[in-house]
Amino acid sequence: MISFGDAYVEVLKHAQEYGIESCKLADAFGRILAEDVSADRDLPPYNRSTRDGIAIAFDAYESGRRSFEIEAVVAAGVPTHSLSKPSFCVEIMTGGVIPYETDTVVMYEHLEIEKGIAEIKQAPKLGQNIHSRGSDAAKGQVLIEKNTRITAAEIGILAAVGYDQVPVKRNPKIAVISTGNELVAIDEAPKKHQIRRSNAPTIVSALEMMQIHPLSFHIRDDKDLLRQKLSYVIQEMDVVILSGGISKGKFDFLPQVLVELGTDLLIHRVRQRPGKPFLFGKDTANNTLIFGYPGNPVSTFVSHHIYFNAWFQRSLGLAKKDVKVQLDTEVKGVEGMTQLIPVSTEIKKNKLMATPVPQNGSGDFISLVNADGIVIIDEHNGTYAKGQLAPFIKTR
Repeated sequence: MISFGDAYVEVLKHAQEYGIESCKLADAFGRILAEDVSADRDLPPYNRSTRDGIAIAFDAYESGRRSFEIEAVVAAGVPTHSLSKPSFCVEIMTGGVIPYETDTVVMYEHLEIEKGIAEIKQAPKLGQNIHSRGSDAAKGQVLIEKNTRITAAEIGILAAVGYDQVPVKRNPKIAVISTGNELVAIDEAPKKHQIRRSNAPTIVSALEMMQIHPLSFHIRDDKDLLRQKLSYVIQEMDVVILSGGISKGKFDFLPQVLVELGTDLLIHRVRQRPGKPFLFGKDTANNTLIFGYPGNPVSTFVSHHIYFNAWFQRSLGLAKKDVKVQLDTEVKGVEGMTQLIPVSTEIKKNKLMATPVPQNGSGDFISLVNADGIVIIDEHNGTYAKGQLAPFIKTR
């Protein structure tokens, strides 16, 4: 059995790269950008009006003119109009191209317009209400750096610079497998000695949030069946995530079966609570990684968010953000055992405070709906006082 810190480092040592692929812009949300994205032209590409009103030459106003004859109307999306005299103006709509001869926009609220004459009622400032060409970004400027997770904000930029196909990091092929004879399908009515499968859907949904669409199925606690199905899956997948069957029970066959199939068990049992039986291995022949989570739901939930998420972020080049929260209550340490505690967080006096979620053991998955993260209580630090900082892993 190894320490939590050593286990965490060992998992990250096996970060993998799976190449680059192209996806449609509509499918890019949540993916990891594989190259820098630069402006294909100045942004905005022209001087544009930010208000509905009139465009004037400020020199004319400064010379004493207050009334301007309207000689044209410029809408957004049409070529601009060339002003024939400095004493004239054009009506211009938001987004319209500013005429070269003008440099100031006066909005309708500051005008009186009658018989084609616009009279200015409030003194303008030179250059007001104009979004200048290139003021957001110059042509060639990097707008989004590679290894960025694509959100709605990045989608807008990608669309604006013409990325109908987006280069993204290829996600690993993953299988999520639950084990256990006590588990039945979600749509079945369980008998008194049975429960419905919940761990696999939990893991699958967490992966789907990362735009990973895994294969998922269940295997009964049968050595031959486990050996047969895992042999195929390990050959076909980049990552296999197992839930259950890795502890020391008489029906926990997975560690033995994995070794028989050629898996090098790099980690099996960690000084942590929950999730002490955590397993991590590698099938070198197929370059397949194995994550094994204990069958208790809280252990599965915590292990996945701590280990797999960190490995995935490292594999896809995402920068790790070290976040700490202040504890809103005293948390007693356990000598020789790192605690991974689900918590709820709240902003209090401009500080992020964390409170452990009341639990009825590692099988109490109901409590997880009240948690939005996990705090890590180091085995060497003893009791954490109220207000003390602790590392925090966000789960929502």
